[in-house]
Amino acid sequence: MRKLYLLLMMGILFTVMPLEMAAEGYGWGYKKATDNQPPDVGKYKAILDKYNSFYIDPSGEKNVYLTFDNGYEAGFTEQILDVLKEKKVPATFFLTGHYVDDKPDLVKRMLREGHIIGNHSDTHRDFTKLSKEELKEDIEILTNKLKKVSENAVVQYVRPPKGTFNEQSLQWANELGYTHVFWSLAFVDWNEGQEKGWEYAYNQVIDQIHPGAIILMHTVSKDNADALAPIIDELKKKGYKFKSLDDLMMKELLPEAVIGL
Repeated sequence: MRKLYLLLMMGILFTVMPLEMAAEGYGWGYKKATDNQPPDVGKYKAILDKYNSFYIDPSGEKNVYLTFDNGYEAGFTEQILDVLKEKKVPATFFLTGHYVDDKPDLVKRMLREGHIIGNHSDTHRDFTKLSKEELKEDIEILTNKLKKVSENAVVQYVRPPKGTFNEQSLQWANELGYTHVFWSLAFVDWNEGQEKGWEYAYNQVIDQIHPGAIILMHTVSKDNADALAPIIDELKKKGYKFKSLDDLMMKELLPEAVIGL
């Protein structure tokens, strides 16, 4: 399972301008910016806006959103949860079916400590290669597994495996009641056994940080676990506030709700 997940993760693109992968799908990607500016996602912004999907907090405020993808457990999630608890910082964990099956106690802890659980699909398949029924099944099986672990689980955010998407998959997820969440800050951090030291992870985040950043990190990385506390401390010094995806969703939906009154 670990080898399969790592091979799939190699398909993620985030350091180049967005390119169409095939007629039927795209791979999430962007051109990195400097000087604390958000990345350029090109034509993808209009597509995501059309389907109420997110990759950044567009307000320009110095908010930051921590998200972690969990395909399997490598022994570092408890350390990450300990840091989040100590620093009083919320996060969202996007889980696969394998992770929920294998580590229900950690899933319960995430929920108990106030974190959000996101849907990373049951089998981590490319959404753009699935039929509507297959996509529905892959998402809803994972949500049902989470609800069996904890009846308090509320699952409304989805992160597509490998970052692949198209307008059809975005629309189908909306119809099922889910909101796609991509990211505006990431780096190669999932190659277990190829760690570069916690300073590497720290510098990657600090060098790319920008207002409204949705940060993607993987819990299989010891570098990430060791760098998390220094990252949080430094970003707080720089005036950033750590928010949850629920805060972002409320901020984006509230104006429409007020207008509708």
